[in-house]
This record gives sequence, structure tokens and C-alpha cells, in this order.
Amino acid sequence: MHLGGELLTIGVLFVIAYVLGRLGKTIGLPAIPIYMIVGLIASPHTPWIGLSVESHTIELIATFGLILLLFNLGLEFDQEEFYGNAGKLLVSGGTYVAINMGVGFAFGFSLGWGTREALIVAGMTATSSSAIVTKLLIELRRLANDETPMILGVTVIEDVFIAIYLAIVSVVLSGDTNVWAVVGKLGLAFGFLIVMFTLARFAGKWVSKLFATRDDELFTVLFFGLAVMFGGIGDLLGVTDAIGAFVIGLLCGATRYRDRIEQLALPMRDVFAAFFFVNFGLGLDLMTFGDVLWPVLGAIAMTVVLNAVAGQLVARMNGFNVQQGINTAVILVNRGEFALILATLSAAAGLEARITAFAGLYVLVMAILGPLLAVNSDRIGRLVIRPARLARLRTRLGGRRAALRAAETAAREAEQTERDEAAALRRADRDRQFAEEFALVEAAGREERDNGTTGTTSDAVDEPVTASVEIPAERPERPVRQRDPEY
Repeated sequence: MHLGGELLTIGVLFVIAYVLGRLGKTIGLPAIPIYMIVGLIASPHTPWIGLSVESHTIELIATFGLILLLFNLGLEFDQEEFYGNAGKLLVSGGTYVAINMGVGFAFGFSLGWGTREALIVAGMTATSSSAIVTKLLIELRRLANDETPMILGVTVIEDVFIAIYLAIVSVVLSGDTNVWAVVGKLGLAFGFLIVMFTLARFAGKWVSKLFATRDDELFTVLFFGLAVMFGGIGDLLGVTDAIGAFVIGLLCGATRYRDRIEQLALPMRDVFAAFFFVNFGLGLDLMTFGDVLWPVLGAIAMTVVLNAVAGQLVARMNGFNVQQGINTAVILVNRGEFALILATLSAAAGLEARITAFAGLYVLVMAILGPLLAVNSDRIGRLVIRPARLARLRTRLGGRRAALRAAETAAREAEQTERDEAAALRRADRDRQFAEEFALVEAAGREERDNGTTGTTSDAVDEPVTASVEIPAERPERPVRQRDPEY
């Protein structure tokens, strides 16, 4: 078997991925869209690039990447956070997932691709990429922000939802129409989840004894073997290899060796996950993007709007302000690996062929748009909050002006009332003074009259009046003047 050509092609692809990844880092892009673009470059549907490789040559390695992605997702699941604040997390995370899932399901139906396809599309648009979310929180130095525990809590609920959702999807995609068969598969899937969650909760000490070795090589072989083995068990039970890998990661995360497993598993996850994303890109065809362009644009607009609403709602429920709600929305808007996992499952189940192109273009755009929105969340906040504040300020100023005018009117009326009351008091005082003066004058006049009348009467009795009256002399008569006869 000569694999030199295949190895050379794969090596060249990963060198290209490194170069593009370095360029993407300068503008804050995550690795997922870079790897998909590399796969798209090497896709047999784009031979004009010069590289071509059949996807089946790396399909098994890509499956390892899928298993390790879900294994690390279960490994990073914070059980203490979940069980310690289950009520609050279920309300916050459940609200976020319910809003996105409900509208996403309606959107999937509107595409007319079928009920199962609508369920897949809803899952793609409903949940965030926990890998991208965590990475952005670290790179943007927001781990110390007040809203970060809430964001991580929402991702924890999303992880639980993913486990339940995959269990349901695996039964739906099986195509079984027998009611009892479907009920049996669902019961088996949920039973598997319940058993593994219970073991992760209560059997961590006993499982820890299995990892009691100082040899890193044997330690790595053990957890990798468990991840692959439970992936196979999940697939055989009909609950998909992804669920099997998730629950064994959950169980390993409950041991006291969790940090050591995570330290050794992360580099392996990154390498094998790169194969998974490159392999997905190999299955994409640029020519099919035109068929799903409008559905993808509609899904992107819906995702951004729903995350803005859900982010503000969840932030308000936890007592955070508008800016913190914007920070939450732009972090959780990122979509990535889970959408591609669902697209892989739907392709294996023979669903609508356009779902692969839809998922590829959707994740490509969202994996670029999401980080750009997260980096500029403060600017978005200023653009959104300032007009709202100005409007509220105008409203308040208008109210204050109206209140001020009413206060001024009331003050003028009160002042006028005071003036009227003062004038009335002055009039009353003048009337009182006049009445007093009049009474005094009247009393004085009465006293004078009384005194005068008494004196005159006594004099008249004692001494009679003897005064003489002088009679004026008669006037001489004026001589009569004769009238001139000529007149």
C-alpha cells in the first residue's frame, strides 16, 4: 500500500491550515472556518485549485475528531455548577434554548424540506459553540466579567440539551415508523443517559481508581480507548457515537483526574477535530451555495435577532444591565461544531442534500460574524444604548420641563393668593382703624354735645339776653336818568 501521495496531500493541507490560521488570528477568527475553507480548497468539487483528495481517506480520523469533540464537551461539563444552581440555570439556559429552538423549528418548517430536516435545522440554529464561546471569553479577557458565570451556565444547559436532543434525533433519523419501536429506542437512549449521569454524579471515586497510573502514555491510551469504545457503544445502542463519547467524558470529568485528562486530551482534540472540519469542507461544493443562499441569510438574521432578544431577557432575569445583555448575546451567537455534527448525521441518514451546504455556509458565516460581533460589543453597546438614553433623557427633560412649568404656575398662583390675602388683611386693618377712629370721633362729638347742651340751658335761665339788634339805615334812592329822545 502506497500512501505517499495521500500523506503529502494531507500534510500540505495542514500547512495551509497553519498559514491561514495565523492570518485569521490577526483579525480574531476562530479555527473552525479556517479548517473548513482548507477542506473546501481541497474538495474534489473545486479541481481548479490544484489539490484533490478523497474524503474517505481521512473519514475514520474525522470520526475520531467528532468523538473527541463530544468527549471534551462532557469532560468540561461543570457538574457542581449545574447541581448547585440547577434551578437558576434551568430557567436562564432553558429560556435561551427554548426561544432559539422554537423559532428555529418554525423556520425549518418554512423551508419546506420536511419535518426531520426542520428538526435538524432547529438544532443547528438553537445552540452555541461552547468551544468558540470559551475561547472568545479567554481571548477577550472577559472571564472576570460579572455576566461570564451566567454565559457559562447557559452553555452548561446547552450541553445537557445537546445530549437529550441527540438522543431524540438518533431515533428520528432511524426512520422507524413503528410506535413501540420508537418508544423503545427513546427509552433506551434516555435510560443510557440517566445511567451515565448517575454514575458521573455518584461513582467518581470508584472510576478514579481505574486511572491510578503515573505513566502519561498509558493514561492517554486509557481515556482515548474509553472515548472510542463508548462512541461505538452509543452507535450500537442507536443513540449515536457522539452521545456515547459525551457521557464517558462526563464520567471521566467526575474523577479526580479531570484536569490531567483535560491537559492531555486538548491537543489530541485540536488535531483530530481539525481533520473533522477539513473532512466536512471536503464535502462542500461552492456551486450548491447558491441554492441555500437565501435560507442561510434568513437563518443568520434570525439567529442574530433571537440572540439579541434572548441575551437581553436572560440578562434581565439575572439582574444585569443592557450592555451586559449585549455582551451575552454576541458571545452566545457563535455557531460551530454542533451544526456540522448534525449535518454529518443528516447526510448519513440520507436526508435533504441541501442541509450539508446549508450547514457549511451557515457555520462559515456565523463563525466569522460571531467573533467580529464579540470583539465590537462595546461599540455596539454605545450605538444601541446612546440613542435609547437620549430618548429617555428627552422624555425625562420633557417631563421635568412640564413639571417645572406646572411648578412655576403653582408658584405664581400661590404668590397671587398671598398678595390677595395680604391686600385683604390691609383692607381689613384699614377698616378696623377707620372704625376705631370713627368711634373715637363719634364718642368725642357726643361728649362735646352733651357738655355744650348742659351749659347753654343753665345760662338762659339765670341771665336773660339783653343784646340789641342794629337796624341798617335805608339806602338813598338812585335818581332816574332821562332817556335821550334820539334813541
